[in-house]
Amino acid sequence: MRVVDLIPAPYRLLAKGVLLAGLAAGSAMAAWQVQDWRYGRQLEQQARLQAERLNQQTLAAAAQQQAEQAKRLALEQRLSASEQTHYRALSDAQRDQGRLRDRLATADLRLSVLLDATAAASDRTVSAATAAGSVVHGATRAQLDPAHAQRIIGITDTGDQGLIALAACQSYVREVNARN
Repeated sequence: MRVVDLIPAPYRLLAKGVLLAGLAAGSAMAAWQVQDWRYGRQLEQQARLQAERLNQQTLAAAAQQQAEQAKRLALEQRLSASEQTHYRALSDAQRDQGRLRDRLATADLRLSVLLDATAAASDRTVSAATAAGSVVHGATRAQLDPAHAQRIIGITDTGDQGLIALAACQSYVREVNARN
């Protein structure tokens, strides 16, 4: 006689039910475990792909930022060169104006103006003939007072500075617009 035959039938049925339930639970647990592994791999793969996309975006943004910085640096260098050129032109013009003022102050140089021939004919105070040793031939000229000559040179100096500053501003605007 077997030990199983000694167990009453309802208990055997109950034992078989518990055993089947245990097997079913075990297989369900195994299925859940397999599914967990599969989903885990999928989530891991998605996370890796997302990280790769973010890394690519970061690299693209860094490359774009570096390109923009290179453009900005090139513009700054061009503007600096332009500024140096215009500063040199301004200082040259100021130096030339200073020399001209000095020559006018020491009477080394005289400014003169052409007189209108009709006005010269009616006003006999300025001679039409050239002075001895003079190389000026032709139209009648009158020398300006040194103080007036200084004022005229000052006006032209201010005008030259304004034109140089205007050229510098125009160059700056052209450079900035060329960048955009």
